[in-house]
Amino acid sequence: MTEMIADDIEIAEPEVPQWLRSDVLDGEAREQAMDMMRRLTVHLKAKTTDQADSTLEEPIDNYLDPEVFAAEVNLVFKRIPLPLALSAELVGKNTFKSTEAVGVPVVITRDAKGVAHAMMNVCRHRGALLCEGRGEARALTCPYHAWSFGMDGELRGIYGENTFGDFDKSQRGLIQLPVVEKHGVIWVCLTPGLTIDIDSWLGEWGPQLASLKLDECHVFSSRQMPGPNWKATIEGYLEAYHFAATHPNTVFTVNHGNTMVFDGFGPHERLGFALRTIDDVIDGPESAWDPSHHVGPIFWTFPGFSIAGGWRQRMTVALCLPTTKVDESITEHRIVVRHEINEEVQHELEVMRDWFYDVVYNEDYLTQYGVQTGVRATGGHTQIFGRNEIGVQYLHGSLNRLCDEGLAAARAEGDTREYRMPRQA
Repeated sequence: MTEMIADDIEIAEPEVPQWLRSDVLDGEAREQAMDMMRRLTVHLKAKTTDQADSTLEEPIDNYLDPEVFAAEVNLVFKRIPLPLALSAELVGKNTFKSTEAVGVPVVITRDAKGVAHAMMNVCRHRGALLCEGRGEARALTCPYHAWSFGMDGELRGIYGENTFGDFDKSQRGLIQLPVVEKHGVIWVCLTPGLTIDIDSWLGEWGPQLASLKLDECHVFSSRQMPGPNWKATIEGYLEAYHFAATHPNTVFTVNHGNTMVFDGFGPHERLGFALRTIDDVIDGPESAWDPSHHVGPIFWTFPGFSIAGGWRQRMTVALCLPTTKVDESITEHRIVVRHEINEEVQHELEVMRDWFYDVVYNEDYLTQYGVQTGVRATGGHTQIFGRNEIGVQYLHGSLNRLCDEGLAAARAEGDTREYRMPRQA
């Protein structure tokens, strides 16, 4: 499609992603998806949405205070399992992915036996970073002095060993981090020595993730996206209230605004947005319904792992985490697909990658940078979350609870440091 302007120059309309249905929904997962669609049709007819019991005020200082931020990092982010990689990012043996999470450099590997490991991406000689990005290797070799480590983290080789001097090499392997691979995700804890109980952490959320069959998917692309404070950034993933104002020519053209269904699973959330295609079947028989075509699900795992469009052939998978500063975050934004990646679909996937990046960064994140500027000027006051922003309210309730639980666990381990906990309005 093209548009003609006065001087007869043709301007091409921007390309948009191709939405492809999948057959991933089956059994109980399909029944739950159908129930979400039923709830959405009720809301659309009544012009309502799922709601919290009341509005909620959140102190703005919780977005600004470095000591509150330090408590969030130490009591929550460094204690819980973080979804730092997809299994599909380490497809074969002897593969690796490096990343940084809350200032901690991490390398995740799959060894020659196919077992996943997670270590600090730091050479035990002089502290240089070992590797960048993703790749294949039989060993991780330091670019500074060529010390090499096995994919399990053990120190294997020392350049010029006969001149270096004696020491216990078994004590100079990479610092191991707790790691578990489950539901197509590799979960890492940033504190050495802690234990990951992934089943306890996920609880009833585990079957929700399992139903998406991420272990059968392929990763097309991954990009890094800077953002403001992690809470200000993540809040935009958890409500439909902003669609009409922030995305009038993009998201709002394919989604109804201010209409969603919400379900909480421990600290995790499942949201369902009403795609505009639902209008075509809203009064028809349920036998004609296809939730993968009419519902836009968000599967959101605390503290910032968002899977959008998980019932379709192509989806976005994003992980937003803080950096080391209270007013900064970084999001790894991925395009993940259920089908083979080849030349025939290359252009379509590039369109999807660029469209989502542009929408999320230029419309959501730049708006949220404005939020960050605004809260700096209004410290001491509160924000107010509406009843229709139930997902955002739930995030803050979960964070407060996990901070309390993290403090209790830290005290039981002998941590006597003082922490400034998130303020309550």
